[in-house]
Amino acid sequence: MLPELNHEEILRYSRHLLIPEVGLEGQRKLKNSSALVIGTGGLGSPVALYLAAAGVGRIGLVDYDVVDSSNLQRQVIHGTSTIGKLKVESARDKLLDLNPDIQIDIYNEPFTSENAIRIAKDYDVLIDGTDNFPTRYLTNDVCVFLGKPNIYGSIFRFDGQLSVFYAKEGPCYRCLFPEPPPPGLVPSCAEGGVLGVLPGTIGTLQATEALKVLLGIGEPMIGKLLLYNALDMSFDFVKLKKNPNCRVCGPNADIKELIDYEEFCGVPGHDHEEGSAGAGLDITALDLKSRFALNSNLILLDVREPHELEISALPNAVNIPLGQLASRLAELNSADDMVVFCKGGTRSARALELLSSAGFKKVKNLKGGINAWAKEVDTNLPIY
Repeated sequence: MLPELNHEEILRYSRHLLIPEVGLEGQRKLKNSSALVIGTGGLGSPVALYLAAAGVGRIGLVDYDVVDSSNLQRQVIHGTSTIGKLKVESARDKLLDLNPDIQIDIYNEPFTSENAIRIAKDYDVLIDGTDNFPTRYLTNDVCVFLGKPNIYGSIFRFDGQLSVFYAKEGPCYRCLFPEPPPPGLVPSCAEGGVLGVLPGTIGTLQATEALKVLLGIGEPMIGKLLLYNALDMSFDFVKLKKNPNCRVCGPNADIKELIDYEEFCGVPGHDHEEGSAGAGLDITALDLKSRFALNSNLILLDVREPHELEISALPNAVNIPLGQLASRLAELNSADDMVVFCKGGTRSARALELLSSAGFKKVKNLKGGINAWAKEVDTNLPIY
């Protein structure tokens, strides 16, 4: 039996009640429905805000990060006053200020194979607001095993994607992407950047799809993939088919339970920027400062893009962007002591791997990148 609306709710949702496809019954459906938003960042912000405003009765928020000033360019659910606060708490407070009549559940923990079923099982839909492949595959598999729709979105620079993966009625995420890309091939937003308004566009579309699914109206994006480009304002659609050989939703599926998704994807299942090359291969900013005092011949290799040098740079560093490194190895001497760095340590860790495979043995990765140098050594440099 659907819950009734009180007079205050009828006034709040009056513009919904005037739409025949929603009406009073549809608004009661929304009050009775629930959605789990995985990630309260760029995509999760508009998703959660619009679901709360629409009157979805129960919203779950999963995140384990804290608000940082670099988030505020796109993560509009947070504000300057909540910098340093847990994202799930910042988001909950904003949503309850927007709509105090709904229930907000918060999960200040990573979404992992160990807790995903427990967290997700009681929600009607799951909404993927992450930007890493392990969590995307995990979210997909959880939805397949629990029989729930997966409202998918992804963003990078000026491009966005959107779909509804629902194995009961169409393909799942693995039908489209059976295997993750090789580690390092697809940079994250932290490495490559994103236009601040882009997650607002894609996140709002995700919220739209979630409401359509919860209300049972329109044609959800099941079996379709939206490709959006902000620079030319283009919307392209690709038809998707269920893969009969899908390992998780196909008739002969061999994946019957959640797996180790970090191992499967070869990358960490989190969104943090600081990268590591592994034990014995990293050097801290303070240790690098000490090494400079002992070795004036130390080579610094900056593998960032040229436009990043306008933000911050280290004197006398050699700049070879990561994408050009393989073809420009002849410009480097494998006998030199070398420290590779980038913004946060992720790209330089991949560069170190490439250099090591090419015979460079005296190479270290600057852990935390030039941002760590700016924090710990030269505070006159900006952090970005």
